[in-house]
Amino acid sequence: MNKAELIDAIASGAKLTKADAARALDATIDAISKALKKGERIGLVGFGSFSVTKRSARTGRNPQTGKEIKIPAKKVVKFKAGAELAGAVNKGK
Repeated sequence: MNKAELIDAIASGAKLTKADAARALDATIDAISKALKKGERIGLVGFGSFSVTKRSARTGRNPQTGKEIKIPAKKVVKFKAGAELAGAVNKGK
């Protein structure tokens, strides 16, 4: 599912116009991004939680040359699925 398909699903599910659904989705993504930038954790009960963790610097290898390279430390976003979402996904098998 891409963004346009998600907007269509939101619009039909919430009985909104596609334009309103697009604005709602953009506002949601913007709010989540701003909170994560501040280092906050976002928990959506039944869906999951987003958090930011630090990945330490490490040494890796260039797969083409085999030469060692230094990979700098950085922050990464993690998502942990909630029980309801995990159950719904596993039930669909």
